[in-house]
Formats: sequence, structure tokens, C-alpha cells
Amino acid sequence: MGSISSAYRVIHLHTDGRTQKVVFSRFCSPCDIKELLCTAAGLSRNTTISLLDSSGAMVSIDPTMPNNSERCPYRVLPLPGGHLTDKEELFQNVLTQVAEQFSRAFKINELKMDVTNRLAMLEKRVELEGMKVVEIEKCRNDIKKLREEMASRNNSFLEENKKLVPRRDVPSYPKYHLSQETVEALRQPTFDVWQWEPNEMLTCLEHMYHDLGLIRDFNINPVTLKRWLLCIHDNYRNNPFHNFRHCFCVSQMMYSMVRLCSLQEKFTQIDILILMTAAVCHDLDHPGYNNMYQINARTELAVRYNDISPLENHHCAIAFHIFSQPHANMFAHFDPDTFKQIRQGTITLILATDMARHGEILDSFKQKVDIFDFSNEDHLTCLKMVLIKCCDISNEVRPMEVAEPWVDCLLEEYFMQSDREKAEGLPVAPFMDREKVTKPTAQIGFIKFVLIPMFETVMKLFPQMEEVMVQPLRESRDRYEELKQIDDAMNEVQKKKSENLTMGKKK
Repeated sequence: MGSISSAYRVIHLHTDGRTQKVVFSRFCSPCDIKELLCTAAGLSRNTTISLLDSSGAMVSIDPTMPNNSERCPYRVLPLPGGHLTDKEELFQNVLTQVAEQFSRAFKINELKMDVTNRLAMLEKRVELEGMKVVEIEKCRNDIKKLREEMASRNNSFLEENKKLVPRRDVPSYPKYHLSQETVEALRQPTFDVWQWEPNEMLTCLEHMYHDLGLIRDFNINPVTLKRWLLCIHDNYRNNPFHNFRHCFCVSQMMYSMVRLCSLQEKFTQIDILILMTAAVCHDLDHPGYNNMYQINARTELAVRYNDISPLENHHCAIAFHIFSQPHANMFAHFDPDTFKQIRQGTITLILATDMARHGEILDSFKQKVDIFDFSNEDHLTCLKMVLIKCCDISNEVRPMEVAEPWVDCLLEEYFMQSDREKAEGLPVAPFMDREKVTKPTAQIGFIKFVLIPMFETVMKLFPQMEEVMVQPLRESRDRYEELKQIDDAMNEVQKKKSENLTMGKKK
């Protein structure tokens, strides 16, 4: 459900001819962040400043400001007339000393459970005393130490160029021995993806490539495979939903569909390699905010890709940036024509995961399915696009205890986006608004009108899918409809109680 690092933001500043990294909590107030930037720039904390990006555009100083990289640092520009007078400075110092005395009296330094609680208590005490204390120096130092400790434990604070560099030695993640029971379970759509740590998931992915004969048939170096998988892991962010576990979930479902539908009898091994590799790479470096946000907020990705599937294009770019690293390129020995085929096939499948294209792709497949020809390249490409789409949104195929936590993760990510959209004055989709959506309402329409029609269409080619994939979807739909009926009944009871109370007060 997201790591500790999701509560912190990292930006880079250009100060005195060098680039400095600044870390702050997303719960900080804009005033707190402004003072932190002043300190980093060597200015008085009361200086009025503007923050400019590399193009000279002003950046809003608040907890939702975009991350940047060392290559594109922000600049702090002090504004004239922004300093306090001597009298105001003296008064501010007195208030700071008073605040320090209160901090000792109430032993704020003992309240080190987390940064959020610390800042919340300071703000509450400042409000009660009617003062405008920004931050106590001791508290600031403690927060800085805590952030540095978390940064050292979490690779999400690594610079982008470091994340893309593969390990040059033989990868050191433990080689887990998969039991026969695990090997068999891994081939089933019912596989419980929540039981495994990242290193174990890497071992499972490695096993899939070996088990499908891809390493043997294409003479891929097993050590290069390990390095590539480690690089893949490092380039998934710690989002609530679009994270490395989701990558593993989609890849495992693709692996199980290859086995269940005997796809190796229908496709070439190059097609199987493309299906698996696209599944592994399909959400690389996902920022946790969807295409609609990217376009409405006019982000760098939206501008770069002209509002056309900005995230999916970015996933493709990161995937082949990783392959450009010699020690992580398992296709290095392929001839140019074969590599071109794999590259084009992988890009086509990743771009197909943009849900804005769902209707277009499914309609095209429906026109072909009744006359499907496995010797027709266009038919095969369309089928591969539908297969990766099925795997990408297949959580409800799994048992309830495996599927339901994914709904919580997705809603958490949706709510983070809608909160940010509201703060930035951007349009908010109703299905992402925490004030309008519930679990049942979120799932019923999606299962009925997206999942079931798509899986039932694929089932026409592979009837064996009905029992293990389509029937669980129908059961999930029925369960959420029952939950909605219960919610509706409870809301009706609550509404009547409120009406009775209102009538009683009038009497």
C-alpha cells in the first residue's frame, strides 16, 4: 500500500554553481518549504523568493510541486523588498525562543514516531498560541536525519541515471529454490502474488523465462537475464498500485495464459518472448498519475509525446533505455532484423495497454474472432494486444482474498490523484473522487462492461478459459452487486433516521 518514502518529495536546486538535493515531507506547508529552500540557497529564511524551472517558468512552492532531476534543477530567485525589518526580525527571534521553550516543556523531541505527527503537533501548538512559528531548529535537524535514514534505505531516492545502470558483477539477489508446489502454482491464474518478497518475485520471473524455453532457444546469457530483471525492479516506483508487484502480477498472469491456452502451439517463440517482455516492462517508471492528469496538467511527458499515450510511450522509452545498457541487454547478440521485430512487437503491446484505446482494440478483435486465422499476422498481432490487456487488468480473475487488496491499492492511488487535481484546479474523474466512489461502485461497472466482455471474447478462441478465468469474474461481479445492495440499504436506513431526527426537532 505504498512505502514510507511516498510521504516525501525530492527536488534539486542550483545554488552557488552546484546542484543541491532538497527533501521534504508532502505534509509540509508551503511556508515551511519556502524556508527550507531559502536555507538551501544560503538566504535568510524570511526572504521572499520565486522558484524557477530550467525554462524560466515559475514553479508553485507547495508539497505537490513536480520532482525534477539533477540535469534540470530549479533556481531560487530572491525578490527585492522581501526581507523583514529589524523590528520584525527581532520579534520573529523572540517568538522562535518562546517556541523553543514550549518545545522543551512539552518534550517535543520525544515525539519521534514520524514526521507527520511532529509537524501536526507543532502547527497545532502554534495555532493555539496565536503565533506564526515556522519550524524549530532542533525539530528541523531531527527531520533531516530521519529523511536521510529513509533515503538510504529506499531506492526511490536514487538519481535516474543510477537506476538505469545495471549491476556489472554477477547479481547478488538470493537464488531461491522453488518447490515443485510453487512451480505448479505459478502456472495457475489463482497464484497468490502477495506472499512473495521482491527477491522471490525476481526468482519467479527468472524461472518463467527458463521454463518457457526462452533462455535456451535464444541462447540468452542467464547472468544478463538476472541483471536485466534487477534493472527492471529498480525502475518501478513505490506507488500504491503501479509498482513492481503489479509488474510481477501481470507477468505471472501472462505466463499462466501461455500455459493454460497452449499458446506455444499457436505462436512462435519470438511471439512468446515479446508477450513476456512486454508484460514485464509495461508500466516502467509509472509516476502514479494517469494519462488524463498528465494531459490536463501539461506535464513534461504530455508535452514530449503530444498528449498521445504519454505514459505508455514513456514505459517503452525506459524499457529500451535499459536494453541500451550492454550488461542488461539480453538481445545484444540478436541479428538486427530479429531485434527490430522484438522491439516493434514490444512497443505495440505496451501501447495497447492505454485504456483510452480499449474500445478500438476490442472492436477490432471482435471483427476477427469468428474468422480467426492463426496464420494471419494481423490477426495474431490483434490477439497479442488483447492478451496483454487481459493480463494488465486481470486482478478480479484471482481469488477474492488476492484480488480485493488490489482494489484498495488502486483506490488509494486514484484518491491521491484526485486530491492533487482538486488542489491544482484540474478536472476530477468521478470514479477517482473519494467523496463519490465506493469499492462496489468502482468495480461493478468495470467488471460488467470491460472485463467480462473482453474475456468472453477471448474465450471464443480458448474455451478452457471459462472455468478458471471467466467464471471467477462473474462471481466477483455478483459479490460486488450484493455489497452494493447492502450499502444502499444501510444508506437508506441512515437517511430515514436523519429525517426522523429532523422531524422531531421541528415538533
